[in-house]
Amino acid sequence: MLGEVGSATSKQLSISAPPSIMVPLGSTEQHGPHLPLDTDTRIATAVARAIAERVDWLVAPAIAYGASGEHQDFAGTISIGTEALTTLLVEFGRSATCWAGRVVFVNGHGGNVPALGRATSVLRSEGRDVGWCPCVTAGGDAHAGHTETSVLLLISPDEVRTDAMLAGNEAPLRELLPAMRRGGVAAVSQIGVLGDPTTATAVEGKRIFAEMVDDGVRRIARWLPAGDGMLT
Repeated sequence: MLGEVGSATSKQLSISAPPSIMVPLGSTEQHGPHLPLDTDTRIATAVARAIAERVDWLVAPAIAYGASGEHQDFAGTISIGTEALTTLLVEFGRSATCWAGRVVFVNGHGGNVPALGRATSVLRSEGRDVGWCPCVTAGGDAHAGHTETSVLLLISPDEVRTDAMLAGNEAPLRELLPAMRRGGVAAVSQIGVLGDPTTATAVEGKRIFAEMVDDGVRRIARWLPAGDGMLT
């Protein structure tokens, strides 16, 4: 197994059986006062690497910018929007499948889902074996709360500013969505947190991370893309 696409040579990738590659897809956006802007990219990359070790795939360099318009009121957020992200993913898939047998995008940011659905649908209609899977766990909170903070305490503990952790809006996401669609995350949380990071622990992060990896391994092993390309 070569491991990382970015550290391989073209000759190493020119093998008899086309390799399969995983592409971490994240974002650059605010994650409250305590988590780094690249939180989603860190999680997607760590999950992709852990899955790849179990399914013997390669991991490509992460795509670190996504559709994050709902966070645009906060400093540090850089969103390329759904249209641009869709185009990027389509062209990425077209290029990668010239030499890779299968491509799966491992998504760490919910705002990327519409672009993923559009892009993978186009790619699959062109006969390319492309899909995507989410980094998900049962019962997780929405943004920069218990779930993401716990995972960061596991994979990047030095990047978590524990002295700055504050509970945000803990209402269910379905209740917050109408206001968020009108005014973004700032309309429902002044600190940009949806959930409670103060309850986060590395032990919880280990459990959550394992769920994300196990879920991804199962989806890839089954390889049953839905209409929007998400592996079921």
